Amino acid sequence: MRASAKAAAPGAVDAGQLELFGATPTTFRHPRASRESLLNGHLVAYEFRRARRKSIGFVVGDDGLVVSAPRWVGLGEVEAALQEKARWVLAKLQEQEGRQRRQLAARVEWRDGTSIPFLGEPVIVVLDTRSTGAELRCAEDTLPGVARLTLHVGLPHTATPRQIREAVQSWLQRQARRIFEERCAHFAARLGVRMTRLSLSSASTRWGSAGANGAIRLNWRLVHFAMPSIDYVVAHELSHLREMNHSPAFWDVVRSVVPDYEVLRGSLRDDALPVFD
Repeated sequence: MRASAKAAAPGAVDAGQLELFGATPTTFRHPRASRESLLNGHLVAYEFRRARRKSIGFVVGDDGLVVSAPRWVGLGEVEAALQEKARWVLAKLQEQEGRQRRQLAARVEWRDGTSIPFLGEPVIVVLDTRSTGAELRCAEDTLPGVARLTLHVGLPHTATPRQIREAVQSWLQRQARRIFEERCAHFAARLGVRMTRLSLSSASTRWGSAGANGAIRLNWRLVHFAMPSIDYVVAHELSHLREMNHSPAFWDVVRSVVPDYEVLRGSLRDDALPVFD
């Protein structure tokens, strides 16, 4: 089917064409869609752009598929290229939908009894005026599948969601600094490098950074992940104090202290962070 500005009727989808997601046709629609195509029986409405580039490009982002093409490339050629990339495009669109579902499920409802991840484990928030500040408690005799960690926050049950979020976030940031300082000291010694300063960041797109002067910045939200993932990021940034690049030599340095860094790097991409807002 050629790309068209008109929407295809639902009955136009041939169930016999479905190859990727099973027997039910799926529709993926970009909010700024200007063209659409039927890929392996699935309707994909995408944003089409003319751009100064040498070839046709495909990008699947938060909103869906964006196709960019040089001005001299005809629409028929664009459609042919899209059909050739159909399985890749559909797989990426499905991954993006799954990621958005996980993010929606990860939204935190700030109340007594809510759950947040800490070092890879669920922690139940308990509003407890008998506590001062925030206190982590561990029950060793819980049943399988029941959270063993509780965070007792010194707030009344009438506390607002904002008050609860600020108290929990402050506690998480204190734990992050303590843990990062310990792990940085550990890996700096193993790598033979000197860290001059550690600071916490709240960056939305970066887990950490390293300066040539030995300054290390780590995203405090790493504290949601299990220790092996934290260790990978710490080792990654400290390795930059030996190799300020991402060359094979740099990855050899990382591998020398975190042999399974590739698996851990993948977990950071795949796991959804709790949404605090």
